[in-house]
Amino acid sequence: MKTLLDVIGALFLVAGTSFLFLGGLGLIRMPDLFNRIQSGTKATTLGTILTLIGATFLRPEWGIKLSLIGLFLLFTNPLSSQVLARAAHRIGVEKSAKTKVDLLVEPPGDPR
Repeated sequence: MKTLLDVIGALFLVAGTSFLFLGGLGLIRMPDLFNRIQSGTKATTLGTILTLIGATFLRPEWGIKLSLIGLFLLFTNPLSSQVLARAAHRIGVEKSAKTKVDLLVEPPGDPR
């Protein structure tokens, strides 16, 4: 049974590492700040969660601590990326020419 848990844990670790790598690659390849924030946040959140699950299979006694880390990560990563993107939009960071829709543009007279 220990060997099966090791194999499952290793598979989760490889999957998590792959997503973390793809998130880093997205930071290089994306055309503007907003796309980089999106690719970095989504990929690193999933990659870290998968890595934590893999570590839980390898060390079941750490399960509660790793679950709390994952829960904290699920709350903070999306929130921090949204705040960074909104702040960048407000100071006027340039968007890519490929960007077609900007949902944060405020219509005239909007009191936000």
